[in-house]
Amino acid sequence: MTKLSVNINKIATLRNARGGNVPDLLKVAADIQRFGSQGITIHPRPDERHIRYQDARDLKAVVTTEYNIEGNPQHNFIDLVLECKPDQVTLVPDAIGAITSSAGWDTINNQAYLTEVIQEFQRNGIRTSIFVDPVLEIIEGAKKTGTDRIELYTESFAHQYGLGNEKGIEPYTKAAELAIELGLGINAGHDLSLDNVQFFKQNIPGLLEVSIGHALISEALYLGLDNVVNMYLNKLK
Repeated sequence: MTKLSVNINKIATLRNARGGNVPDLLKVAADIQRFGSQGITIHPRPDERHIRYQDARDLKAVVTTEYNIEGNPQHNFIDLVLECKPDQVTLVPDAIGAITSSAGWDTINNQAYLTEVIQEFQRNGIRTSIFVDPVLEIIEGAKKTGTDRIELYTESFAHQYGLGNEKGIEPYTKAAELAIELGLGINAGHDLSLDNVQFFKQNIPGLLEVSIGHALISEALYLGLDNVVNMYLNKLK
């Protein structure tokens, strides 16, 4: 079964819209795990517009499943991850001020930088994953950095699937096959939803984990958080 890690950024966005502590991010994280999620993901950004750095610290005592922190490995982010020591850190090349992630790493031109950062995290017992597009040369470049896993950036698949083009999965299948051959673990995320996640899982060999936030929280507005978490779990069996 592929594990589900729920990204709770949108819960923090809602909280921050009014100030105070409603909804309570820590309680929601605890509840999501109680509903069956096998992980909690956060993606703090430098402006702390949703997840705050203190949230990352506070969640350490709440997450009893797998704790995954995503972000661009700038100095403040690196320091935060080393302080919190999550189970996994996912490296994402976000530009400052980006609304959401829009591309994976160029693991060829950034190989030396990524290798240095990954070694630092691994020395501290933190599993590493690199956010990448489904491009074979990029997967090969990821292997050379020493990362433990890759996270396939699935926006293109989701867009094509929404248009009825199931062949949009093909680059992802080939990327996953190469990753397995190279000994890399495979995660995935971005724009996966109840509509497309089962098809994606069925066509990606070795898929270990998906990280889903925006769609899951949006679907929960209609269907309820407990119900939606378990609907994802059923599709990921």
